[in-house]
Amino acid sequence: MDASEGGLRDRLVDVGVELVTGEGAQALTLREIARRAGVSHGAPRRYFPTHLELLSAIARRGFAELIERATAATGDGTAAPREQLTALARVYLEFAVDSRGMYELMFRHELLASGHLALRDTGLPLFARLVELVGRVRPDADARVVAGALWANLHGIAQLWGWGSLRLATDADDFVPMLRSALDAHLGDGA
Repeated sequence: MDASEGGLRDRLVDVGVELVTGEGAQALTLREIARRAGVSHGAPRRYFPTHLELLSAIARRGFAELIERATAATGDGTAAPREQLTALARVYLEFAVDSRGMYELMFRHELLASGHLALRDTGLPLFARLVELVGRVRPDADARVVAGALWANLHGIAQLWGWGSLRLATDADDFVPMLRSALDAHLGDGA
C-alpha cells in the first residue's frame, strides 16, 4: 500500500471517528463515510472488504484513546493501588459519558467476536491493568473474577447513566456516588 492509499484508509477511519462522535454508531454506514470522505461509495471496500472491518478500525481508535486516558490518569504507578483503581474507573465512566457513540461501538458484540484487527485484544491490556490493581488491593481474592465483576458493574453504570435511568432512579447529578459504591462493593470500604 503506497502513502496515498494509507492516507485514504486513515481518512476513512478519521471520518468514521468524527461521525460516531457527532451522530452515534447508528450513523456509521459505508455510504455516509464515503460521502463525507469525498470518495465513491465503493471506495471503502478497497481498504475494508466488510463493513465490520471498517467499524473495527474505528473502534480501535476508541480503545486507543481510552487506554491513553487511563494511562495518564493512573500516572507513574506510585499512587496507592486503590487510588489508581479509582482514577481508572472514573476515566472509564467519563469516556463512556463523553464519547457515548464510540463507547457503544467499541463494545458491540459482533465487532469483538469478528476478530477484525484483533479488536478484542486491543482492550485486554486495560483489563490486565485492572486485574493487577485489584490484586494489589484484594490479595485475598481471585483478582480476575473481582476485576471482571467490577468492570461489569462499571459498564452497567455507564450504560444506565447514558440512558438516563440512574439519574432518574437516584436523582443524582453525577455518577461519582455510584462509582464509590461500586468500588466499595468490590474492593471493601475504602474509607
